[in-house]
Amino acid sequence: MSDQAIATTVRVNRPAKDAFAAINNPRAWWGVEIAGETSHLGDEWTYRYKDFHTSKQRVSELVPNRRVVWDVVEANLTFIADGGVWTGTRIVFDLTETDGATEIRFAHEGLGPDCECFDACSGAWTGLVSRSLKSLIETGHAFPDQVG
Repeated sequence: MSDQAIATTVRVNRPAKDAFAAINNPRAWWGVEIAGETSHLGDEWTYRYKDFHTSKQRVSELVPNRRVVWDVVEANLTFIADGGVWTGTRIVFDLTETDGATEIRFAHEGLGPDCECFDACSGAWTGLVSRSLKSLIETGHAFPDQVG
């Protein structure tokens, strides 16, 4: 796996416990076609977006109100030549609470600028984290499957 990553940071005006709960409910903010459990260590679940993307994640780290890590164990992105590029990567959320607000540092480790999907994936993740996830945490409403 590359030591490069897609990364973004967002600050939400809610405590870390609210951010942690929202992150662990990716159906609400990432995509409605998620199958399987997503909130316990060792859970495996799949994400699907139309015919463009399917991936299987395993919850590999859960530190309440501090950290969530999903290992991508299988992936197929049909819009690029190397459709399995996500396989073996890690999706990481680190949370730091200060005065009732929380900074979320997001990284999709293993996807760097040399990756064919970097631009599309970077834009999608930035939108999902800074718009959809943030909105879910702060308002209770999100925009799953709206990657831009």
